[in-house]
Amino acid sequence: MTRFLTPLATTLPATVPFTGPETMERQQGHPFRARLGANESLFGPSPRAIAAMTAAVSEVWMYADPESHDLKAALARHHGVTPGHLVLGGGIDGLLGLLCRLTLEPGTPVVTSLGAYPTFNFHVRGFGGTLHRVPYRGDHEDPQALLDAARQTGARLIYLANPDNPMGSHHPAAVIEDMVANLPDHSLLVLDEAYADLAPEGSIPNIPPDHPQVIRLRTFSKGYGMAGARVGYAITEPGLAQAFDKVRDHFGMGRVAQIGALAALQDQDWLAKVQQRVVTARARVTAIAAASGLRALPSATNFVTVDCGQSGDHARAILRETVARGVFIRMPGVAPLDRCIRISLGDDAALDVLEEVLPQAVAAAG
Repeated sequence: MTRFLTPLATTLPATVPFTGPETMERQQGHPFRARLGANESLFGPSPRAIAAMTAAVSEVWMYADPESHDLKAALARHHGVTPGHLVLGGGIDGLLGLLCRLTLEPGTPVVTSLGAYPTFNFHVRGFGGTLHRVPYRGDHEDPQALLDAARQTGARLIYLANPDNPMGSHHPAAVIEDMVANLPDHSLLVLDEAYADLAPEGSIPNIPPDHPQVIRLRTFSKGYGMAGARVGYAITEPGLAQAFDKVRDHFGMGRVAQIGALAALQDQDWLAKVQQRVVTARARVTAIAAASGLRALPSATNFVTVDCGQSGDHARAILRETVARGVFIRMPGVAPLDRCIRISLGDDAALDVLEEVLPQAVAAAG
């Protein structure tokens, strides 16, 4: 059947960037006791969003508004931009795929960090782009190294997440603003701000929405607790925003998701409560790690990356033993980041299980 595929498609592996916890549960034959690996929000969405989505279920026979007019208008007011500056789509992952389709052709150079969000790499390869990756500097992505590599390669896209996944670190706003001021003319900065709603004050840069070389990506999956609804959006200059209409799936976001996201956005009090619960959970995971002889890294996200203090093999052993005891977690996949494990934040019940299991896993891993 491969005779029907394009030459590019025949070279690509059939893979999923992340193994889902459901796949692992099927392999194990039982569910996880605590689901702390996918950076979902165990605190859930706003009750107002749940009510709105529940009411909308009876309308699911209708297509969603292909222009997402109401949600787009509300987001424009929230961010102080015009609706023309916004693109809505099926999560940040879906928007990254559309952006790569718009900007890449076989051989187009792209710069990212070695160990950064793998779904971006997945889409770049899927459209034939050539990836150039620079190492992290300590536990942070290195903006200067990304700029240097972009100049050397002529990169069309530069990908940076702030706050960062998988390390949970962040750069102050001034660092990102300086990076934007020094972008080479041929590069578009893809600024992934999935965790912006949970970042410390002073983390989010002031970038004019009309800036011609920046596209910022946001989501309802993290702070708003709607990962399963797949609602993401981009903020960028209107010319690029309109270009997405050339390639996007105009019914790619369901009606129930649109209605839920609008209700979630209108309940900023709930988001504030989640932000406080995230701070409390960060402190508890940090303490749980310390009690097992591990060091939690500072986090600006809804997960904590924990330095296991030795090699990647040692961290993988701890991960394996943790998963075997019913707690789903993940870890960075590239050295030297793979000396760590990554634990999503959760409610008290989930963290009680983690507190029980993690010291057992560390002891079993030796």
